[in-house]
Amino acid sequence: MNFRKLLFPFSILYDGVTTFRNRAYDWGWKESRIYDIPVICVGNLSVGGTGKSPMIEYLLQLLKEKYNVAVLSRGYKRKTSGYVEVGVKSTAEEVGDEPLQFKKKFPEVTVAVCADRREGIERLKQKAGVILLDDAFQHRRVKPSFTILLTAFEDLYLNDYLLPAGNLRESRSGIKRADVVIVTKCPQDVPYASLQEIQYQMELQPEQRLFFSRIGYGKFIKGKTEELPLEYLMDKPFSLVTGIANPKPLVDFLKKRQFSFEHLKYPDHHDFTTSEIEVMKKKDIILTTEKDYMRLQPKLNKFALYHLPITTEILNEQAFALNECVLEAIEGFRKS
Repeated sequence: MNFRKLLFPFSILYDGVTTFRNRAYDWGWKESRIYDIPVICVGNLSVGGTGKSPMIEYLLQLLKEKYNVAVLSRGYKRKTSGYVEVGVKSTAEEVGDEPLQFKKKFPEVTVAVCADRREGIERLKQKAGVILLDDAFQHRRVKPSFTILLTAFEDLYLNDYLLPAGNLRESRSGIKRADVVIVTKCPQDVPYASLQEIQYQMELQPEQRLFFSRIGYGKFIKGKTEELPLEYLMDKPFSLVTGIANPKPLVDFLKKRQFSFEHLKYPDHHDFTTSEIEVMKKKDIILTTEKDYMRLQPKLNKFALYHLPITTEILNEQAFALNECVLEAIEGFRKS
């Protein structure tokens, strides 16, 4: 028996606490504040690994030319507190790896970190026309104008349990708060019948939209000062370093293309120790994820460290439909 299943009684208790909290907001016992600018929330029901960062970047790419858009994140595991705006010269220790990744890829966009989303929104709305909330689905003190909920293909919320027996942060019924649901990290050759079965099982409300996406990997690896074709690694043994929730899609992608590498796997948002860094310094070439690169690059500044960019690719030619959902929500809010 899975050890975590023994914790199921505690999941029942956890369910009671989170359900009561959600009901308090639903019934108005606690205030869920509405703002006078569009606030788009990207989140999930489970703990990590659903592809929120690529989705935020997808939205930035969609919106940055038309709107003055900003990103607000908690800045997980940062060593600062309060409201901090992210600069291109910030460090992951100061602002968190994902917010730093957003800023470096979109330097013209305002990116900020603040655990108190209300305070963060109040500060950002003075300089932004649209705010993207990263990982804020459970942050009920703010009522987003549009909500995108993500669930990974191989770890659907439908098949999961609440913490601590499973990985759900709240009951599956929380899906009702989403305007759009996206099943992420679908296999490259997933049968259409499998997607239809998922759609049937979800039983979404008529006003909710369902989309499917997969990870798109870049054709180039990027270092501090150079960009090389991914094939550069084909005849070179290298080390793959990951500190993300689910590295399996990346590992499968590289193995399928017959790359030769050793995998150094660490927990999500891992704070690499001095001894771990010393081990990496003995490697000839290191490939890592974009998020891990933000933490590793300052510590491996003079070594052959590269990252492989990823994107969100919407399946079944539905990207236009998803884009329209987001743009219509923003324009509808602005006209209301």
